[in-house]
Amino acid sequence: MLAEDTSPGPAAVSRVVPVRVIRGGVGVFAALLLLLLTVTAGVSLGSAPIPVTTVWSIVASKLAPGSVEAFWSAGRESIVWDVRLPRVMLAGLVGAGLALTGAVLQSVTRNPLADPHLLGVSSGGALGAIVALLHTGMILGLLTVPLFAFGGALLATVLVAFVSRALGTSADRLVLAGVAVAFVLTSIGNLMIFLGDPRATHTVIFWMLGGLGLAQWPHLIYPALVLSVSLGWLVVRSREINALAMGDETAMTLGIPVRRFRLTLFVVTALLTGVMVAFSGAIGFVGLMVPHFVRLFAGSDNVRVIPFSAFFGALTLIMADLVARVIMAPEDMPIGVVTGIVGGIAFVAILTRRA
Repeated sequence: MLAEDTSPGPAAVSRVVPVRVIRGGVGVFAALLLLLLTVTAGVSLGSAPIPVTTVWSIVASKLAPGSVEAFWSAGRESIVWDVRLPRVMLAGLVGAGLALTGAVLQSVTRNPLADPHLLGVSSGGALGAIVALLHTGMILGLLTVPLFAFGGALLATVLVAFVSRALGTSADRLVLAGVAVAFVLTSIGNLMIFLGDPRATHTVIFWMLGGLGLAQWPHLIYPALVLSVSLGWLVVRSREINALAMGDETAMTLGIPVRRFRLTLFVVTALLTGVMVAFSGAIGFVGLMVPHFVRLFAGSDNVRVIPFSAFFGALTLIMADLVARVIMAPEDMPIGVVTGIVGGIAFVAILTRRA
């Protein structure tokens, strides 16, 4: 007697594929709508609230001159286009970059506590920015601060790798090495501030506490370009990152050059962190908290974790910046204070739920 064929026929398969496509399309639409609402709130709300219709009319008039007849004041136009919108865009880029870095570092090091802040990468980036601002000057033009910040972040990454190799390669010792390097680089940064021009040191507080108040349209091209290239490359290599997260032996059996690939990932994350720190200062907890939140609903597969971390990192920092601008209006609270408080509480809640 022949066994009955229970495999789905062509008609069943044809029904499954459209359902998946429809669900994916709905998910993308919902994500874009959520991002649009968050950006709108970030631009509309503040010490001087501006109606949503006015906000998008100003944006439309800038993108397509003459498309909307001006009914707003020059002051509101300047607030929307010159101040708030570039600030919101920078918040999204920085949040996406930091969360993306945290997701990759946690997978590569197989340590849930790994993030740019705890591993000293943010401290190295801030040190590079401090040296550029107070001691070397803008010797390379507009690229001086980002390049110095990248150099500092890369230096921190190398130091952490060297110290952790000397102490041992366990995950706990890697985090301890990162904390030690962060303390050392932060102390050197404080020394650079002490030795710098006292009249210019107030600008360095921006890097120590984190802030987005200096966002300008011409500057956004650099974090946008680095984030786009890094995100695309990491998404393409996400399955290899999955293999590396399962252990070096597993990755090697799949033909992955473990040492070279890990080094490449460290360089990419250092580049991301350095550029983001150069334009926003040292902002903690975004890279640590967001990937854990994403894994609650997306699982541990980096094919999903990496892009979702970037997306929710952008949303998180836009909302944190909104809180920083509103809670003490008309003064801006340093965004690093907001992310530290909210991120710490949220992270404890996530750990409690997992326990």
